Amino acid sequence: MKPRHKRAAIIAGGLSAVSLAAYFVLNAFESNLVFFFTPTQIAAGEAPKNRTFRVGGMVKEGSVKRDNLTVAFVVTDTAKEVPVSYTGILPDLFREGKGVVAQGKLGPDGRFTASEVLAKHDENYMPPEAQHAVDQAQKTIKTLK
Repeated sequence: MKPRHKRAAIIAGGLSAVSLAAYFVLNAFESNLVFFFTPTQIAAGEAPKNRTFRVGGMVKEGSVKRDNLTVAFVVTDTAKEVPVSYTGILPDLFREGKGVVAQGKLGPDGRFTASEVLAKHDENYMPPEAQHAVDQAQKTIKTLK
């Protein structure tokens, strides 16, 4: 083999290795990417099916139902509501009427099955995405009146 051919083979092999590594990195990044959706967006069908995402808003007053470790509650952005079920121990700061972000999947029945629930950390805090969702929903309600 001529030196020129060896060099071309080494370059081609190097490019193949870099391409393969980039593919694996991008594939891992895509599978770990989690998007945020509001109850209004979920009701409009914008949320992905059979894929993990986050839903955020306020826990509706009077909606929390406990059955041992399984908790069912409703997340609302004041315009639309999403029923959520979660099995596990909720954060200490989880309360009705307070901000919450739940991560999980939407079932075919429209119920969101959470694998993780995140609650606010003081009385003045709401996750930025959830606050924006509530503000947008309230603007929509005001324009419809």
